[in-house]
Amino acid sequence: MSDADDWPHDPDGEEGSEGRRKYGHAVLAKKIDEDEDFPLTAEEYVADYGDHPVRISYEQVVSVEEIFENVEKEEFADFVEFHETLGEVMRENGYWFYEGAEQFVDA
Repeated sequence: MSDADDWPHDPDGEEGSEGRRKYGHAVLAKKIDEDEDFPLTAEEYVADYGDHPVRISYEQVVSVEEIFENVEKEEFADFVEFHETLGEVMRENGYWFYEGAEQFVDA
């Protein structure tokens, strides 16, 4: 999906990245409730949000499903595990735009 008209909502709107204030990992995390949604399976998450846009950088938008193609973990016990897994997958697959991200890979 590359044409903005193909997305279920504007990646820079309130449903997407809050007017471009939230990118990548933050967009994925804000779709879930830390207290109510766990344990959570990758399959459930993709079924609910797979076609949603995630802005990776000022020029790249991908779908949630595209990011999850590289997730091997089937279930997340809690919010921390979800965060760690997705952060690692995004860095390993070029979906982490933040300058200096490489310094946190082995942290």
